[in-house]
Amino acid sequence: MTEMLLKYFREKERQVQSEKVYNTQCPYCSVQCQMQLIEQRSVTRKTYKTVGKDNPTSKGRLCVKGMNAHQHALHKDRITQPLVKIDGEFIPVSWKEALECIRENVTNIQKEDGYNAMSVYGSASITNEEAYLMGKFARVALKTKYIDYNGRLCMSSAASAASAVFGMDRGLTNSIEEIPYAETIVLAGTNIAECQPTIMHYFEQAKENGAFIVAVDPRETATTRMADLHIKIKPGTDAAFANGLLKVIIDNDWIDRSFIEEKSIGFEDVKEYVASLELEDISAQTDVPVKEIRRVALSLGEKETGMIFTARGVEQQTDGSMAVRNLLNILIATGKLGKPSCGYGAITGQSNGQGAREHGQKADQLPGYRSIENEEHRAHISNFWGIAEKDLPRKGASAFEMIEKVDQREITGMFLLCSNPVVSNPNARFVKQALQKLKFLVAVDLFKSETAQLADVILPTSSYLEDEGTMTNLEGRVTLREASKKVPGEARHDWEIICDVAKSLGKEEYFSFSSAEEVFNELREASRGGIADYYGMTYERLRKKQGILWPCPSLDHGGAARIFEDSFAHADGRAKMTVVPSEPVVKKEETCEKYPLYLTTGRVMAHYLTGVQTRKSSALTAREFESFLEIHPQTAQQYHIRNGELVRIESRRGGIVVRSKCTETIRQDTVFVPFHWDEKQNVNRLVAEDLDPNCRMPGFKVSAVKVAPYDINRQRNIK
Repeated sequence: MTEMLLKYFREKERQVQSEKVYNTQCPYCSVQCQMQLIEQRSVTRKTYKTVGKDNPTSKGRLCVKGMNAHQHALHKDRITQPLVKIDGEFIPVSWKEALECIRENVTNIQKEDGYNAMSVYGSASITNEEAYLMGKFARVALKTKYIDYNGRLCMSSAASAASAVFGMDRGLTNSIEEIPYAETIVLAGTNIAECQPTIMHYFEQAKENGAFIVAVDPRETATTRMADLHIKIKPGTDAAFANGLLKVIIDNDWIDRSFIEEKSIGFEDVKEYVASLELEDISAQTDVPVKEIRRVALSLGEKETGMIFTARGVEQQTDGSMAVRNLLNILIATGKLGKPSCGYGAITGQSNGQGAREHGQKADQLPGYRSIENEEHRAHISNFWGIAEKDLPRKGASAFEMIEKVDQREITGMFLLCSNPVVSNPNARFVKQALQKLKFLVAVDLFKSETAQLADVILPTSSYLEDEGTMTNLEGRVTLREASKKVPGEARHDWEIICDVAKSLGKEEYFSFSSAEEVFNELREASRGGIADYYGMTYERLRKKQGILWPCPSLDHGGAARIFEDSFAHADGRAKMTVVPSEPVVKKEETCEKYPLYLTTGRVMAHYLTGVQTRKSSALTAREFESFLEIHPQTAQQYHIRNGELVRIESRRGGIVVRSKCTETIRQDTVFVPFHWDEKQNVNRLVAEDLDPNCRMPGFKVSAVKVAPYDINRQRNIK
């Protein structure tokens, strides 16, 4: 037996001719786990294995998505050369031909329709360097005010709330390592166990240390099962629930008076408003028992330390920004900010959701988190870029509003980078119809996504294994993603593509970069003195320290692990409390006799965003190969739906067909559908286009729908 084993291992050793190790970071969620892809080459084939690398945030842990990320990067369907649509078919062309096609069409649109007829639609999955270049490209190369990105659909509520209350927006106000020592933790609308599983350890540690953990969610998830108390809230009533907590805290004098007086404004107005509310009315509105409201308020009020975390469940609503502001009111009232294990965390969704919104991709933003409408900020960036301030465009429109302008033919051209708005936006059927009206659409992508299929030109880009650059994780920690794998075929990095297109438009002097590091060094200088100050970071420092938390204003600065210790970022140094009505300004879609159920949407562990990448992974697709409808068994019985059968869901915008999954873990008045699928299973077809008035976030989490068994025999068309 021993000789046979030796012979076997010798044969294996002979077959393995070489081994390559690629250092990288996961391309999916905002934790940005560092890892290595190990490629082994034998005589007959290549095999791949992914292992985690130790790092300050996830400590070497990986989830199922990270372990299988390479499958999409190595997929046979990768686009590896430029494609131009001729007579409805994509034809491979040279880069020279593709760039000339872009130059000719963009120039014609600018002449015929004006500079603002061109638009730029960016991404929160690209590097900081590329996000910075996208903002510069729109304003300097295209001279358009119309630029926004898919992060608008993800982080805008939390970002606008934090900016309004604190004067700055960084994912976590404290380092992630403080979580285990918080005595009370509220997880509002966040399913960390499935969406950011590699940081669940911090919350599990907190529970072991005796923390009281509250999860607010209309459905039971792996996260709510970990919590001590699950608040099964009625969808869309988070702001009212926060008012209930504030009322109990203030009525019982569980407030930090010195903190309120020295570091905040607006408390008396909030106190007066919540005093006018009745707890029983809030309980009826939210469907949360009074005793549970009191229990959460007691823990937040009496414990010395506490943290509140929010994610899309609270934020993707038409009053999402105000709901977050009300939760921040609680932290200010109890003095739980700027102290150890006291603070706020916006659990960012996309891989670079934090960094991508800091340096110019948002409609109203300039590098360093500066405002495009602030005259001082405009002058600073114009001077830095070497253009006249009058030539720097003003504020544009949000992502969905740009689509509306496409439909109205105010925008006739679009440069789209690593995003899939046909699937990700609300009223998705309308979005597809609108984009088909464009005179010219350029898509930069790894695959022919649902949106890229509508393009006139598709430019092949590099994957996370090939594209070096910095990313900013949910903590606000800037990390350097190493990427040494060779780019396939004629694909180019996003930053190279942006520069190439800019050069074709005659703007070479502004885009003459030869490496990602060169772009980062310009970003550092551009952000200097801004709220998101990256100046003190270099590639060398990021490698040595495994990431640095911003702000980092000088080369000898270690980064800010905890912010707001002395003051807030407003000019007066104070946090701003504000009255948040229990009833939103923009009315949410209510259920009725025709549409009697609430629809809420979300993620599953095996997939990411619109699924363009994860659905190319055989290991991930095997886990979740189709969409589904979570429905309570009693609700299913009421509408004659059997477990596992096809169901048609309809809203006022149209319908989709998915398979039912009966579960007692969801409210009887609510159904849930994940958003990772396209076309006939695209749940965003059902979502209204109503937007949050403060941040322009669509209300993905509350729609009115009806459900019924799908009658295959009648061959009902999907709208």
